[in-house]
Amino acid sequence: MQLELERRIGPARYALLWQFCRFGLVGLSGAVVDTAVIYGTRAWLGLYGAGALSYLLAATWTFQCNRVFTFAGRGSGPLYRQWLAFMGVNLVGLVFNRGAYFALVTWSVTCQVYPVLAVAVGAVAGMFFNFALARRLVFR
Repeated sequence: MQLELERRIGPARYALLWQFCRFGLVGLSGAVVDTAVIYGTRAWLGLYGAGALSYLLAATWTFQCNRVFTFAGRGSGPLYRQWLAFMGVNLVGLVFNRGAYFALVTWSVTCQVYPVLAVAVGAVAGMFFNFALARRLVFR
């Protein structure tokens, strides 16, 4: 299957597709971290505070996983600079990710009861922007 797909779309596109799939897997693990932090802190911080904290922790988690798994061997410079660059470019994704999350927990009773749904919608909304920017600006 791999060879057939690679032959059909070409090695460069196949490599990009596989990299995007790894990015998606890392993003899925980030959504688990995001959701766990929200559920663990929403009683203490409320849904907005829990959402803000969970984004910071999940973005840090996905940075490290992407650095090791998705973009292994790419990027240079000290770890803290890469993290800052990753967080900086993810501000674009943050607008879409948390924008969707905050809108849904504000206006959807279902998402207020099950914030995991708002997390999922936000993650998909930000994923495409985050991949493109991380690939072009952080892990080149």
